[in-house]
Amino acid sequence: MNKIATITGLAVAATAMSASADMSGASNSLLNIDLRVVNQITITAKDGVSLASVTGSDSLGVYMADFYNSDPGSILETLVGGDLVSAGTISDGTPNLYSFTGNFGLNFWSWTDDSPSVFTAGSLAFTGSATWTLTAEDYANLLSGNTTGSIYAFADSDDDIAGASLIGTWKVIPAPSSLALLGLGGIVAGRRRR
Repeated sequence: MNKIATITGLAVAATAMSASADMSGASNSLLNIDLRVVNQITITAKDGVSLASVTGSDSLGVYMADFYNSDPGSILETLVGGDLVSAGTISDGTPNLYSFTGNFGLNFWSWTDDSPSVFTAGSLAFTGSATWTLTAEDYANLLSGNTTGSIYAFADSDDDIAGASLIGTWKVIPAPSSLALLGLGGIVAGRRRR
């Protein structure tokens, strides 16, 4: 019984730390990354505002830097659906994700018909949400990656960051470590009942 209480306590503490971290930096947190469904990623716009004013094309898109701890290679994703888009731009319902081999970030692009997209300092950055399915390998790479990082517009690789504008941050919710602890608690509780 003490093991269950210990694991549950750890899970609650990890969740509390995650919630606490979510409150700090809320002013420029623009996108939530949800990895709770196996082999799937959902990206949802938060009500965060852009840190910079910049105009560009969604054919280049925005770059969520430092998503991975090691080079994931290129990812294979399939859009389930969604309308995630830069605020003030009309979604064409076809947002894409990509990661170039040799890079550590994730590129979000092609959210409209290539009309200019504008981010304005102090104004809402994104609206909507989108979901993609992933291969098991790509999903595992996401789970073992970082839980927060910077978003640059307009960029699609690590090489573009120097010439791009920092517009805010992305955040994985809940943190994968919290999910793992909760899952472990469930396994232990299940084994204890038998």
